[in-house]
Amino acid sequence: MTEIDRLKEIVQRLRAEDGCPWDRVQTHASLKPTVIEEAAEVVCGINILDETGDPDNLKEELGDLLLQVMFHAVIAEEEGLFTFDDVASMVSDKMERRHPHVFSVASFASDEERHKAWEEIKKVEKEGKEWQTEYLKKAMDEASGLIETAKKRKGF
Repeated sequence: MTEIDRLKEIVQRLRAEDGCPWDRVQTHASLKPTVIEEAAEVVCGINILDETGDPDNLKEELGDLLLQVMFHAVIAEEEGLFTFDDVASMVSDKMERRHPHVFSVASFASDEERHKAWEEIKKVEKEGKEWQTEYLKKAMDEASGLIETAKKRKGF
């Protein structure tokens, strides 16, 4: 069993009828504060690594952020929306598409040319989904508010 499979089984067990009452009732929406806080803690782990050379906090916080991804994927699977493998497959496909100079025969004469290709690939990927961008500002504002709430809860 891989560690990612083990993590998925742990989250599924936590959400089972005889699992943890708190974990069972979580939803995508109720986990928003946690995912924002964990992302901020990853930034903290990076800062600790940069300033001290100690990777332990970053490793722990990346694990906590991965737990959030798995939690959302398990909830989505329960809802019949998608699985963790779907998430991993989607991001893998995207990275291969966006790096044709690595994963195919494409080559670029300059960083500028490579960046233009990246932007064009992203544009093609987003065709028909432009409306999604309208949600981003509101989400950024919401994330800022969630950060402020987390700071207060932690006594900052």
